[in-house]
Amino acid sequence: MAVQTAAPRLSAEKQVDMLRQMLTIRRFDSRVLEIYREGLMRGTSHPYIGEEAIGVGACAALRPDDFITSTHRGHGHCIAKGGDIKLMMAELLGKATGYCKGKGGSMHIADVDKGILGANGIVGGGMGIATGSALSAKIKGTDQVTICFFGDGALNQGVLHECSNLAAIWKLPVIFLCENNQYAMSARADRFTSVPDPSVRAQAYGFPGVRVDGMDIIAVFEAVGEAVERARRGDGPSMIVASTYRYFGHHVGDPLNYRTREEVDEARKSDPIERFKARLLDERILDETRLQQLEEQVNAAVEEAIEFAKNSPDPSVDILMEDIYA
Repeated sequence: MAVQTAAPRLSAEKQVDMLRQMLTIRRFDSRVLEIYREGLMRGTSHPYIGEEAIGVGACAALRPDDFITSTHRGHGHCIAKGGDIKLMMAELLGKATGYCKGKGGSMHIADVDKGILGANGIVGGGMGIATGSALSAKIKGTDQVTICFFGDGALNQGVLHECSNLAAIWKLPVIFLCENNQYAMSARADRFTSVPDPSVRAQAYGFPGVRVDGMDIIAVFEAVGEAVERARRGDGPSMIVASTYRYFGHHVGDPLNYRTREEVDEARKSDPIERFKARLLDERILDETRLQQLEEQVNAAVEEAIEFAKNSPDPSVDILMEDIYA
């Protein structure tokens, strides 16, 4: 595998932090799978393992005051945008210290102060929210940008057509970022989309559509960075389709009887974390000792989050009817 030169806009410190985020996402979701099997988690979870380069690469191109909308597979997006893994883990365990006081669970984590406008259990459910967020920025006269993450399973939702059309007409600063992990539950993406490369659909609305290797964090960063610059200039929306692969099932209980082990093994050869590690080692941004220290720090932080969640109180019955409308 060829190791390319890192993007000049990224400092060494920033690249190390991006690797830290990728490692955190993988460790977090790996431990979540274990916690679920132990019976400690309330509700299901959809692991982001294998897709880390997209969330981290995309959010690295944003400012802290920019926004994202997420999906049912949202842990990676939240971590990449600066979410607190202690509050996330507490939410997964249904604790009062969680982001939604233990009432939302894995698919509904939000942190408006960090620009995380919410994960969403509805397929395509974040599209209208993201477009509205972009409209608010335009009305207020700020140059804030919103990224709408969605999966290939949402490509054919009608709301994507509606939002794309309005975003184009009003030149809204929104980026529609499709994470094409090849499967919508058990349905292969190439069997339910009308064209091999869905990014060409953007042409119908009059804005750019590009396809990018979603297993290459620098490629994602650069593609999203161009779309962000376009949006900040007032030139309107973009669509990015990032090709990736989820290593595990659609959710923790998925029997995975619709794809072969050989297919998964082949996809793992392009592992986004291993590719980025190789890049940083080759450019001497990291050495093996520092890399090991980084991994140990990440593992310790995730374990600390788990202990925080386990030791947190359960929500009181008294709050059952709170936060229903706001």
